Amino acid sequence: MREIDETFPGTAGRVRRTMEFDRWTVLLLERRANRPPRPESERNSLQDAHLAFLAKLHAQGHLLAAGPVQGPPGSNVAGVCIYLGPVEEARARAANDPAVRAGEFDIELFSWSVPGGALRFEPVRFPHSMAEVEGK
Repeated sequence: MREIDETFPGTAGRVRRTMEFDRWTVLLLERRANRPPRPESERNSLQDAHLAFLAKLHAQGHLLAAGPVQGPPGSNVAGVCIYLGPVEEARARAANDPAVRAGEFDIELFSWSVPGGALRFEPVRFPHSMAEVEGK
């Protein structure tokens, strides 16, 4: 909770009120420039393990949203995840991602605060494999 000073029309001076903030941890998955070379079949298996890991965290209530991003040319950012809980807790969970452990991704985490209720996340089913993503 933070105190906010604001001036409202029709009031004499400033009014002090409190505002609640929702807090999450935002994680950026960044492709490692020096990631190990792998055959395509191994990369595909690793991607499936990565998706299954994220789906499990979501089902357990630790992960609110996750998905790939397309950045500008030259960007290494491959995906964004929004975790419940503080940065260090999210970092510990993300360190167990098979793709992170295998050296495919580095992670960068940020604490994110937004006015309470500004964002809502609905329960959805996360895909467990690329076959699910592609509808196979």
